[in-house]
Amino acid sequence: MTIQTETSVPAPELTYSKTRGLVANLSAFMKQRKMGLNDFIQKLSTNNYACKHPEVQSILNLTPPQDAELMNSNPSPPPSPSQQINLGPSSNPTAKPSDFDFLKVIGKGSFGKVLLARHRSDEQFYAVKVLQKKAILKKKEEKHIMSERNVLLKNVKHPFLVGLHYSFQTADKLYFVLDYINGGELFYHLQRERCFLEPRARFYAAEIASALGYLHSLNIVYRDLKPENILLDSQGHIILTDFGLCKENIEPNGTTSTFCGTPEYLAPEVLHKQPYDRTVDWWCLGAVLYEMLYGLPPFYSRNTAEMYDNILNKPLQLKPNISNAARHLLEGLLQKDRTKRLGFTDDFTEIKNHMFFSPINWDDLNAKKLTPPFNPNVTGPNDLRHFDPEFTDEPVPSSIGCSPDSALITASITDGAEAFLGFSYAPAMDSYL
Repeated sequence: MTIQTETSVPAPELTYSKTRGLVANLSAFMKQRKMGLNDFIQKLSTNNYACKHPEVQSILNLTPPQDAELMNSNPSPPPSPSQQINLGPSSNPTAKPSDFDFLKVIGKGSFGKVLLARHRSDEQFYAVKVLQKKAILKKKEEKHIMSERNVLLKNVKHPFLVGLHYSFQTADKLYFVLDYINGGELFYHLQRERCFLEPRARFYAAEIASALGYLHSLNIVYRDLKPENILLDSQGHIILTDFGLCKENIEPNGTTSTFCGTPEYLAPEVLHKQPYDRTVDWWCLGAVLYEMLYGLPPFYSRNTAEMYDNILNKPLQLKPNISNAARHLLEGLLQKDRTKRLGFTDDFTEIKNHMFFSPINWDDLNAKKLTPPFNPNVTGPNDLRHFDPEFTDEPVPSSIGCSPDSALITASITDGAEAFLGFSYAPAMDSYL
């Protein structure tokens, strides 16, 4: 079922060159992107007038069972012990929050914060993702959290995926101890520079494609590629992060059907409620490449229902200021019929063999022997110039580093510990990054 708009008059084209008179539009665009799909649906569903609109009802009908609780103003209490998931014993019961000095907030999400932290014994800097168990259990998201942890465990062998050093938990919080990456979000740099020249966009797209190809080789579909989830390291290489929406165990010809992602980047088959496969990631790569070259996602509209209709029905429009190779690649990746999309037959091999990437030596790329087109020029771990002041100006919550050590994995089931028994992780000593 397609989402139809009530008017056939095309929306005026929005480019960064016109932003002086369209600050409100861009502000709404930035805010909506940071909300994420779940928060967007929650906001939409609480508007009585909007809920009566047939287009909105159609969108809400697409939401998966795990999002149903967002529709209630009074969410149900956390699941009972019988509903909780026992994923095995923890592997690192000795790690604790007091091992770290938490220095700055560098990111925020639906369930917690990401903080710059220094380990007190080895003086190393890490990005520590701290999640509130109550918030996770309330929205029944423990499976997604555990999926993120599982994917992180498999990332240590790839240069463009953020690595997990170890994880642990207290009675009320989960802690991911991650690589600290401080070159800034790709989204942050796009905001500042409006768009990238083609060679720079090609370099980033190649490193992103390499990371996606590796995940696919592990039968993992990423599903949430967007500039906010793509970081630059201190040298300017791509690092993919945030694996909460990854879907594991998708064989080469396998499909899944959960409606999830970020509105601007949803593939047509997801909107159609059709089973979809790993080619959703290649659609998202096309959308990100388009955004790097033009400044906004390919089918963007401030009106979300209209944007969805554009994704489903509007032909791809490409201005003539890009090469024929870039044009051909975008047309292949942003093919609405997934069975005709570039990557459908031979996955990553089709992408890396495309003529747009002919200047790329893939072995050198994966060995980080290619010089990045942009150097973030950070002076050290304390250089936070590429983080949004919205995060770094926020005080570090005292509770993050002060959870009582005695409240570690022995916490009661009612505090949610049972649901995360397999969360804690410590690699063998020779496996540290």
